Amino acid sequence: MKIVIMEPQDNEEDQIIFKCRSMTPELLRMIARLKAQNSLVAYKENNIYRIKPTDIYYIEAVDNKVFFYLTEKVYESRQKLYELEESLSNCDFLRVSKSVIANLSKMKALSPALSGRFEALMDNGERVIISRQYVPDLKKRLGL
Repeated sequence: MKIVIMEPQDNEEDQIIFKCRSMTPELLRMIARLKAQNSLVAYKENNIYRIKPTDIYYIEAVDNKVFFYLTEKVYESRQKLYELEESLSNCDFLRVSKSVIANLSKMKALSPALSGRFEALMDNGERVIISRQYVPDLKKRLGL
């Protein structure tokens, strides 16, 4: 693979161009990581914030509202859970239940729970239940 870095003209904006014969999973992950550097819009107490996806531990839908859970703070999102799942699908995020998307890179430990479910201990100490229907996807993503 050849990497070329060029400085744009004064009137040009920065851009990244990929030339490839086929879109490999590795290339898709690289593109997703670049996109993940963009922040998501979040709301808290009538203020608008920009949140980096890498700072999010998990995203949860509760009573038709979607929340971002960070180390110590919780923010609300106006996007639907399925929209966030789609935009973060090639990053370290994975749907783990009907109402939760978890950041795999923020998982400290996994342990089996009742009825084929798993429980994830997140780096911030919170626990997230992984529904049995999503366990195969989790194992596949983690290479288990």
